[in-house]
Amino acid sequence: MFDGPRLRHYSAVQARAVLNQLVGVYLDAHTDDGPLYTAERYERQLAAHMPRPGWTSVTAWNGDGLVGYVYGFPLGADTHWWDGIQGPVPEGFLDEDGRRTFGVCELVVRRSWQRQGVARALHDELLGSRSEERAALLVRPNNTAAQHAYNSWGWQPVGRLRPSREGAPLFEVRTKPIGS
Repeated sequence: MFDGPRLRHYSAVQARAVLNQLVGVYLDAHTDDGPLYTAERYERQLAAHMPRPGWTSVTAWNGDGLVGYVYGFPLGADTHWWDGIQGPVPEGFLDEDGRRTFGVCELVVRRSWQRQGVARALHDELLGSRSEERAALLVRPNNTAAQHAYNSWGWQPVGRLRPSREGAPLFEVRTKPIGS
């Protein structure tokens, strides 16, 4: 059982009240990850993601301080999630309807709280509340800590994807069955 920070679910409307803290945790977690990880770019990402139907987050709090969070949303028929996927994928793999796949967009924990079970607790709490068939996420191939964690949590690599935004890195695509 997780005996760490308090976990809370947030809708997009509720999360707007803690937006600055979300950005702060993101920047802390990505301090050494290069020039793509800026407040301005991440604020644009959140502004694009939060209005998506079904956007939800699970946050971890230590007192009044946010120490980590995970967020995502169901992939609708109009999704651009799979744009830039490389290599062959099984027929129908990219078909979405808003009920098939939950896209996990970010899972971040402040550096001082990493390797204490916070990420796993956030992950399990979010996916445990979902009814979609599967979850999908993107992870940098050189992020060995995340790669090891996702391996141990049952995520399977299915290919590579480079988003269309300028300067976007190449990601590994991973999926995991969820729901009933």
